[in-house]
Amino acid sequence: MTGTGATAAGVRPGAGRYALGLLVVVYVFNAIDRQIMNVLVEPVRAELGVSDQQLGFLVGGAFAIFYTVAGLPIARWADRGTRRTIIALALAAWSAMTVASGLSRTFGQLLLARIGVGVGEAGCSPASHSLISDYFPLQQRGTALALYQAGGQVGMLSGFILGGYLAETYGWRTAFFVVGAPGLLLAVVVQLTLREPPRGLSDRRDVSTEIEPLGSVLRFIWGLPSLRHVLAATSLQTLVIAAQLTFNSSVLIRVHEMSLTHVGLALGLINGLVGGIFTFAGGYFGDRLQRRDLRWYLWLPAAGALLSVPLSIAAYLSDDVVATILLLAAASAGYHLFAALGHATVQSLVRPRMRATMSAIALLAMNLVGFLIGPWLAGVISDLLRPRFGEESIRYALLGVSLLMLWAVLHYGLAARTYREDLLAKTREDGASA
Repeated sequence: MTGTGATAAGVRPGAGRYALGLLVVVYVFNAIDRQIMNVLVEPVRAELGVSDQQLGFLVGGAFAIFYTVAGLPIARWADRGTRRTIIALALAAWSAMTVASGLSRTFGQLLLARIGVGVGEAGCSPASHSLISDYFPLQQRGTALALYQAGGQVGMLSGFILGGYLAETYGWRTAFFVVGAPGLLLAVVVQLTLREPPRGLSDRRDVSTEIEPLGSVLRFIWGLPSLRHVLAATSLQTLVIAAQLTFNSSVLIRVHEMSLTHVGLALGLINGLVGGIFTFAGGYFGDRLQRRDLRWYLWLPAAGALLSVPLSIAAYLSDDVVATILLLAAASAGYHLFAALGHATVQSLVRPRMRATMSAIALLAMNLVGFLIGPWLAGVISDLLRPRFGEESIRYALLGVSLLMLWAVLHYGLAARTYREDLLAKTREDGASA
């Protein structure tokens, strides 16, 4: 895959490839600092004496609420300001708050530190999605965003494996120190070396310097049925994934009595390696299949989401640890097909000066519905079922939440009905305003 090759405004050939590579590394650290909490839930629960509902809010709700509150204003800044600086500042902020997580001595202190991580990470993806979309045209955007999203899976792999090993060997606080500190140095590299492309570079046309008013952006989104349904589908899919990410470690420890190190390795491979491969595969094959029919951008994640449902149910009902791990890996392969294509779809449907704002709105929906509700809902159901099932209540809670993936599949189908027409209408409007 190559960049646009444009040299406008001092952007050298190859700058797009370097920018993408650096942003992938940034997203690796983003995912490590966010996802490491998922493998630490059991030692935190044991030391701080919290319930599953409190853990669900700590991992999901606290992060999602403040990520959401900060995300839209930062994205508006990214649509008018220097995205490189925003990414560097965000990286430094969430890295510092990850280190602060390791200094926590009470549940309240840890909650505040994780809120800080959410606020910091709110500045990463909207600005990054906007930069990548300006460097890579529509025909390459799915693959480029797939590579970026795959960085998150690499970070998840590293976070689970490092987190499990460090927590079992040195304690969960040390795990936060080790993964948080390097991000402070990476922030300096981003600020000094990342190039800022002209807006609309990949579209090969000049873009107005005026930022789109927020009301105009919201009306534009509401006017495209496919965009509304994609937001609904990806949000519901994130709800299921967030619940599983938060409590799969609890299933393996409570039900199958695995050690923390082995849990980190297993979940790192499931969510990092398998998830990363199929995140990239979704973008790569989506770019190729859309040459035949643009709706493959929606059909592919719908098929993967549908396939993941029976696999997840079988995983949580299994009493064999090897079968559980293999089934969770297969389910992960299915539902990770959406990771790049969801963002590629919404980026392609909006104008260049809307891209960071659109990314923030998409992430707002996914975080409010997904990370706010998903882990909390699974925790509530687990606590309600505990009198009957004891420590195994978490497996049945996750089984129930996994059924909501079928609702996401429905919205993908509805989005596909109008996607081609909506994309064509947007392209005509861009041509008329150029």
